[in-house]
Amino acid sequence: MLYLTLFISAFISATLLPSSSEVIMVGMITQDKVNLWLMWCVATLGNVLGSCVNYWLGTQVLRFKDKKWFPVSQKGLDSAQKQFNKYGVYSLLFAWLPVVGDPLTVIGGIFKVRFSTFLLLVTLGKGARYLAVIALAVGFESFFK
Repeated sequence: MLYLTLFISAFISATLLPSSSEVIMVGMITQDKVNLWLMWCVATLGNVLGSCVNYWLGTQVLRFKDKKWFPVSQKGLDSAQKQFNKYGVYSLLFAWLPVVGDPLTVIGGIFKVRFSTFLLLVTLGKGARYLAVIALAVGFESFFK
């Protein structure tokens, strides 16, 4: 049940909804005997799948850009495209960052980044982040034994 809770929290954390899977991970580490590698896999998988939802939303969002209620102007979209092109597709490695990370995954969908490239970069970034969270929670020496 703990792993399912972690998966759901990690999934939600990757969408535009607020959640904090890192707090759950640290709680699991301090409260229970857990398999750290399984925890890492579950959290990474949930978080990456949540980012895939954002990517899909991004692929659909431009259908509505001419609607009055659409929250971003054409000028804003052009600016986002310019910034994304400036920093390149490798900016998706930073999809784990607070505040900017979730919108990055939506932008990846809007600008039609090849899905396999998106998946690889987002997985690497998010996997590294969860590895760091676990390592810091248990101490680097204990983690790599």
